[in-house]
Amino acid sequence: MELRQVEHFLAVVDTGSFTGAAQRAHIVQSALSASIRKLEAELGTRLFERTTRRVALTEAGQALLPSARRIAADVVAARGEVSAVTGLSRGRVSIGTIQTLTAVDLPAKLGEFRRRYPGVRIHVRDGTVPELAAAVENGELDLAFLAGDEPLPDELHGFARWNQELVLLSYPGHRLEHRRRVRLVELDDEPFVDFSGSGIQAMTARRFAAAGIGHNRVCEATHMPLLVELVKAGLGVTVVPRPVAEQSGLPFARIERPAFGRAVHLTGRGPDLTNPAARALLDHLLATAP
Repeated sequence: MELRQVEHFLAVVDTGSFTGAAQRAHIVQSALSASIRKLEAELGTRLFERTTRRVALTEAGQALLPSARRIAADVVAARGEVSAVTGLSRGRVSIGTIQTLTAVDLPAKLGEFRRRYPGVRIHVRDGTVPELAAAVENGELDLAFLAGDEPLPDELHGFARWNQELVLLSYPGHRLEHRRRVRLVELDDEPFVDFSGSGIQAMTARRFAAAGIGHNRVCEATHMPLLVELVKAGLGVTVVPRPVAEQSGLPFARIERPAFGRAVHLTGRGPDLTNPAARALLDHLLATAP
């Protein structure tokens, strides 16, 4: 198995087509197809199911994917080690973040880092906590900001931790708009706009279930700005980080008995990052942390 074959395999997976993979690899499609056929011959099995409409991984392809990701990540790390000799004049770093990151002004920090290391390419990805955690574990991301009210998985290492307060966001005319504190039981069967797929949604559902009260989800959104606009339009209340509520201009209140809060972690795959660009970014984030 050759490195270029692994790169071609991942290109097909990521683009979903041989045409897109060939464009990404900057080779003609026939050459990329030949590379994949050679890889399949060496492994003794087909890696893709090819139809006129789509390309899908076979079971064997699914089994190969995590190892291929790790190989690609190790290659990036090896290239990064070489570039470290020249003072990070080249390199690449990937960082993931939740949409509700408020403890760190990530765009500003990345701007400072870019000015210090103009030759380093930065890849930023947002997603849900499970998606980002999996991406760190398999080497797609060097670092990620994760949040939750439960301990980090054993596979991840935490470099820094912040506390994030979550509050109830409502709207003008709502029965709770003038309240500054709200008990959880007062929200029984209250119409909710949920942050779909997020850690906040999962935490809220757990807290409501533990309290034995109804969690009446009438609407869901996958982007925080849209979530706030839906609340503003009166569809329901929601739970957001306090800085988001403060910036929204909408009424909000602390949730008590129990209080709503969670930890935000800056994480990596282990305590020792092999990618020099990732180490430099980590040092920058920790040095400028509040």
